[in-house]
Amino acid sequence: MGHGGNVIDELVTDHREVEELFGRIEALPSGHRDRKTHAEQVTIELVRHSVAEEAYLYPAVREHIAGGDVLADKELKDHAEAERIMKDLEGRAADDADFDMLLAKLMREIREHVADEEQNLFPRLRAACPPEALDSLGDKVRMAKKTAPTRPHPSAPDKPPANKMLAPGVGLVDRLRDAMTGRGKKS
Repeated sequence: MGHGGNVIDELVTDHREVEELFGRIEALPSGHRDRKTHAEQVTIELVRHSVAEEAYLYPAVREHIAGGDVLADKELKDHAEAERIMKDLEGRAADDADFDMLLAKLMREIREHVADEEQNLFPRLRAACPPEALDSLGDKVRMAKKTAPTRPHPSAPDKPPANKMLAPGVGLVDRLRDAMTGRGKKS
């Protein structure tokens, strides 16, 4: 899928890509080694997406939407739960007894989070935020995803300015580790 456009279009494209990966996972039998590869790809995409949302989307929600602090805090809580699940999943092989349970839990969490964002948060942001600001946020989110971490770091800061300062360095280390290990690539 093509990326571009305003922040909402960008993030919805990410959602569809993750759902496509979920479909690939669900099409494979339990214990199949490609389930692990796809789970790693999902984790990479979700972490990059979450870091970008935390750096730019949720501050905009706080600024532009009445009651935005409550909305942003709920979204951050959802991210923290998903990140804990991804961290637990990270050390499991596809044939591990808990792999399927953790993966199902992650898919359920993400699908609920996506539905909430697309049905509640995004329409409210679109109504409250000028189109030029949404376009600018889209550019910032795309840039943030390029340098964002690719592995879950549950103890990392999730609010500016600390998350914006630390993410690129952590992201570089993660991408080097991924390149050295072949993580997220079919062997």
